[in-house]
Amino acid sequence: MSKINFDTPWRKMAAALYLPPTDSRTYGMTEIDCTRTMAFIREQKEKGLPLTVTHFTAAAIGRALELDVPEINAYVKRGRVLPRPSADVFVAVKMKKMSEMSGFRLKNAGQKSLTEIADEFARRVENVREDKEKGAQSNKYILARIPWPFRRPVFLLLKWIVVTLGIDLKFLRFSAHSFGSALLTNVGTWGLEFGFPALMPASNLGIVIAIGKVAPKAVVRDGEIVIRDMMPIVAVLDHRVIDGSQGGKLANAVKYYFNNPEALLKAPDDSEKRD
Repeated sequence: MSKINFDTPWRKMAAALYLPPTDSRTYGMTEIDCTRTMAFIREQKEKGLPLTVTHFTAAAIGRALELDVPEINAYVKRGRVLPRPSADVFVAVKMKKMSEMSGFRLKNAGQKSLTEIADEFARRVENVREDKEKGAQSNKYILARIPWPFRRPVFLLLKWIVVTLGIDLKFLRFSAHSFGSALLTNVGTWGLEFGFPALMPASNLGIVIAIGKVAPKAVVRDGEIVIRDMMPIVAVLDHRVIDGSQGGKLANAVKYYFNNPEALLKAPDDSEKRD
């Protein structure tokens, strides 16, 4: 793979011009034809692999960041845009005992097969729901115990140390990579067609993706109206790291994997890497 210049002159300007994540927040939305993927998921379930659309989307995003648009697998540190060490996807999970969300980081999602990802989901989702998963997401309980007048100053201090200075706080399991390269949330499980999520200020995330409810819709294919399973997908992007053209490349890559679900059954090899 050719060498990627993450810290281009425009990126240096963008890191100085925009404040995270208010000034630099942009949105993108599209619909994905899931007909082939939903049939594929049903086939895999019959073979004993308990897949869901969330598993598949996490795999597709990880693979796209690994192979198709590695230049957006980046973050801002001290005014520079730097590459992340791996393509990780943070998956939001609803807690069991409370009406809150938590989650876990799917490390090296771009290098894993769909089977490996499904196995990891099976191990970790229940731990998250039972509040047994340790990581940066558990720090909200620490902040919640701080008296109100001091809560925001403490948060801003932690954000300044980790996000602005780029210093890892190992005792809090908090670093610039704690929330991965992209965050995925399935708002379709709440019955929502689509949602516009937030870029959490302390996460240093450049991409937050929300997938909506998969539903049959009438669409035009080859000049004819047909019924297809369609899934809305919304991305909130940090414009300091990602442009519209790159957001389009990400969307097209994810669509490719939904149209070719078998491509995710095995881990990628060097021959699949794009220049």
